[in-house]
Amino acid sequence: MHLILWRHAEAEDIAASDLARQLTTRGRKQAQNVARWLRTRLPEDAVILASPAARTIQTAEALTDQYRVVRELAPDASVEQVLSAVGWPDGLASAVVVVGHQPTLGEVAARLLSGGADSRSWAMKKAGVLWLASRERNGDDQAVLHAAITPDLV
Repeated sequence: MHLILWRHAEAEDIAASDLARQLTTRGRKQAQNVARWLRTRLPEDAVILASPAARTIQTAEALTDQYRVVRELAPDASVEQVLSAVGWPDGLASAVVVVGHQPTLGEVAARLLSGGADSRSWAMKKAGVLWLASRERNGDDQAVLHAAITPDLV
């Protein structure tokens, strides 16, 4: 399984609620640029999951209109909720894109890439992507980093 962790693009600081925060003009451009990079690399059967926050939905919509909103991916979701939602390590599909939030996405990356030894959150820039893949090596499930990008690199 390929697990693509995509942090939402830049959003406004203030709104009626945290879930209502919208992307800024800069955020829309970031999302479009990263979506263009992803679109050329994702398999056709990739599943896109987004948090119920407006900013994550808008980020996902830069990639496709075929996405699912998953409340377990809301801000402050746990690593376990994210991994359960994507079906790690076997996966819902060959590739699953999670459009979500910090610090959760950084915590997922830290847990998977450290083999569970690192419980801290790794920093991710807004609209940044960490592309991981699961594999089995010597009977152990592992995560391998395939790509790490930021919107200014695409």
